[in-house]
Amino acid sequence: MTPLFPHTAITPPVAPASPSRGRVRPLGLSEVTVTGGLWAERQQLNATETLPHIHARLESEGWLSNFDRAARGALPEGRRGREFSDSEVYKYLEALAWEVGRRPDAAAEQTFRDVVARVAAAQEPDGYLNTMFGRAGQAPRWSELEWGHELYCLGHLFQAAVARHRTRPDADDGLVAIARRAADLVCRVFGPGGIERVCGHAEVETGLAELGRALREPHYLAQSALFIERRGHGTLADIEWGRAYFQDDVPVREAHSLRGHAVRANYLAAGAVDVAVEQGDDELLDAVRRQTSHAVARRTYLTGGQGSHHQDEAFGEDWELPADRAYSETCAGVSSVMLSWRLLLADGDPAHADLIERTLFNVVATAVGSDGRSFFYANTLHQRTPGEPVDPETTSPRASSSVRAPWFEVSCCPPNLARTIAALGAYVATADDRGIQVHQYADAEIRTTAPFGDVIAFHVETAYPDDGLIRVRITESPEDPWTLSLRVPSWADSATLTDGRDVQTLAPGMATVHRVFRAGDVIELRLPLEARVTHPHPLIDAVRGSVAIERGPVVYALESTDLGASVDRAVVDRGARPVERDGEVWLPIGIRDDDARTWPYGPADLSAAAAREVRLVPYRDWGDRGPSTMRVWLPTTL
Repeated sequence: MTPLFPHTAITPPVAPASPSRGRVRPLGLSEVTVTGGLWAERQQLNATETLPHIHARLESEGWLSNFDRAARGALPEGRRGREFSDSEVYKYLEALAWEVGRRPDAAAEQTFRDVVARVAAAQEPDGYLNTMFGRAGQAPRWSELEWGHELYCLGHLFQAAVARHRTRPDADDGLVAIARRAADLVCRVFGPGGIERVCGHAEVETGLAELGRALREPHYLAQSALFIERRGHGTLADIEWGRAYFQDDVPVREAHSLRGHAVRANYLAAGAVDVAVEQGDDELLDAVRRQTSHAVARRTYLTGGQGSHHQDEAFGEDWELPADRAYSETCAGVSSVMLSWRLLLADGDPAHADLIERTLFNVVATAVGSDGRSFFYANTLHQRTPGEPVDPETTSPRASSSVRAPWFEVSCCPPNLARTIAALGAYVATADDRGIQVHQYADAEIRTTAPFGDVIAFHVETAYPDDGLIRVRITESPEDPWTLSLRVPSWADSATLTDGRDVQTLAPGMATVHRVFRAGDVIELRLPLEARVTHPHPLIDAVRGSVAIERGPVVYALESTDLGASVDRAVVDRGARPVERDGEVWLPIGIRDDDARTWPYGPADLSAAAAREVRLVPYRDWGDRGPSTMRVWLPTTL
């Protein structure tokens, strides 16, 4: 039988990452359509609320008009926003490109073209594009690589161009040409014999590598590899948090864990995977696997969030995971998904998809409100004080986690969320020369063409994560046998698979069915979705003696709205177990009495009111009913 999916025979998918080799290849937006459930609702909200909201704020904050001023020669006077504000425009363009590719819309297409025209007008003849540097009255180009974000901004420009090239390869708006001119400039300035330094914020590495793949320009990939190899050799000035903040303390091949600024670390690692895969560099790929495995095992929150330091937005040391000081930046969650997806494509290990799922449901879904116009920048696991209602016209400090805010002074998170949600269908499934693998569960239509012309198509029907039944209904299939693989999450110890002939009990990993399929065949995977008690590793000092409640991939939280008191007074009996009723999760919880002692230490005091069942909420929904206190980890009685 001819292999179903040899990489060399496949048109590059309409997807954010499209490696030329690897264990599996992604099925893109032209092959996967999310049709129902939570993620379809979020994609609709993203299109109708989030993207228009972002565009309006880019205008009102003046970040778009910076490009107009640059085109008129009016800078630096009147420039608004931080040194990296250009990147938010590029992330918005990327999100809009994926959205137009997912669901064509004439108004959105025109908006895209209008924004691109404003960006194009600001580009210098040699390809330079930045509104913060390089003009009279501004700092010279490339003079502040530690904090200037010039290359970082261009990395996001390159990713926006990739999105446009893959969704509308024949478009005449000019974004791809803009990116090409800028990339050529970067290669000339920072290539061999040029400036031998790196950007303080990794991102250009991934942008260049993916642009090189999309445009078949090997020198872009070579420049990305050069930046990867330069990192860790101290080309950036030391700072109070050390060069680890920039990942410039240890070469990428020698580091033992992801460290420093969490977003920078994940972006750099994602770029390193891109380079390693394209160049067949197993040593570099193994180095990233090692670092990622270590960070996931010892430096990642239950929600999948990463980054426990507020001051430097950074990973802490091993086991340093305080719930009430969790930074867990939304952008760190997005970049973690980017990294995990690239590792999954490289080696096919379902553990990467497990982390993606956890991060999607508990960081990405949490960080945008049900209105689509409010956002968390940081995602704490314990909110001690309720916030104040926010004026929808205000701009908030970035780390305010007590309520979702409409915009931030550093507003990287809203457009990062928008581009991720718009492209979400590209993270659902993959293919190889044996068949198709489904990694994320949502109501979806999947349809792809084998190299020899036969179509494989099926519908995934599920109410996941509310219900654990995933039904795959075949609608078209070749005459030859192929393999359907379905991910069994690590928490699903007693999943079952029914293929119309037999019932199998499964271990976590990938469940496979290899046979000749016919239209109308149904495969059913049942995942055990019972609420469960989760204990922290004993070396995590901050939450030792506490428990959390999970159901499937969803982490639950206790809110003061349901407890009727501050969650800091809540206590759980060590033997307490969650109860499910009418689609909700309840847990017996007691409330400690106020203590009038003048010294907070002494003999154990277990005084608490009799426990009563209190409703818990999915962590992604906390704060939706207004300001509250909240906690994920609940202290237990001794």
